[in-house]
Amino acid sequence: MVFLEFERPLEKLYEQLEKVRQVEEDGVVDMKETIQELENRIRQTRKEIYSDLNGWQRVQLSRHPERPYSLFYIEQMCRKFVELHGDRYHGDDKAVVGGIGNLDGQTVVIVGHQKGVNTKMRQYRNFGMANPEGYRKALRLMKMAERFGFPVITLIDTPGAYPGIEAEERGQAEAIARNLFEMAQLRVPIVCAVIGEGASGGAIGIGLGDHVMMLENTWYSVISPESCSSILWRSWDYKEQAAEALKLTAEDMLGFGIIDEIVKEPQGGAHGAPEEMAKSLKKQLKKAIAVLQEKDVDTMIEERIEKYAAIGHVANTD
Repeated sequence: MVFLEFERPLEKLYEQLEKVRQVEEDGVVDMKETIQELENRIRQTRKEIYSDLNGWQRVQLSRHPERPYSLFYIEQMCRKFVELHGDRYHGDDKAVVGGIGNLDGQTVVIVGHQKGVNTKMRQYRNFGMANPEGYRKALRLMKMAERFGFPVITLIDTPGAYPGIEAEERGQAEAIARNLFEMAQLRVPIVCAVIGEGASGGAIGIGLGDHVMMLENTWYSVISPESCSSILWRSWDYKEQAAEALKLTAEDMLGFGIIDEIVKEPQGGAHGAPEEMAKSLKKQLKKAIAVLQEKDVDTMIEERIEKYAAIGHVANTD
């Protein structure tokens, strides 16, 4: 079990609980009452900690090493899933996964960022930072969904698009811009879910949709708190202040009209009960798709474009 900085009180209680359980197992003393008391204290402490999380703490939770990633959700939600590879131009980007899935009888195309569950896989997946071929693969699958009339689901979890020179040489900015252009006009429902980190163009590259939701302990912003801190204060030491100033939490995004829904996580975060989280996410995705499928396609596209055109505020100053 991995504990974050703000979860230190919980870590101490779990250590005590482990020691008491060991005594119980040794059969020397009856520790049932002590175990019950510690479990109650753990529940109460967890409730207190998670009742008032700030922006930086939610960023930390979104990056928790045990947090479920796209492939876990896909496997949990779909009766069957066939992964498809390659962008038909350059290669196959392992930071983006996608394919055709069966969502309780509804055929859908699912595209998502994939970070990797251990050090070796994180390197293989490039830590969820996609190259241009990742966005082009995503677009290829979305256009295939359009041809067959399948709804599109995107799962967003990236610290940003890969910033390497080779990615720029292959047209990183153009690939993301092309996705935005095409997704705005796609003639099938698009439902997007931020399941972890939603950073910069790397996130919006598969994040333009009719219905956008965020899990409770995720973030969505043009820049990460660390990068913002390094630009404004020339140091990463002010990342907590940057997280607050950026207004990047799900509650902030809902207030700004950038997302449409917040999906509640189990107490302690999605990593504490991943199967339960997958069920909740699946339920909300199915609900959103059902509503969108009732709409006329041209009306749906018009509403999608109007939605994004209305985001933000413009003021003229003399």
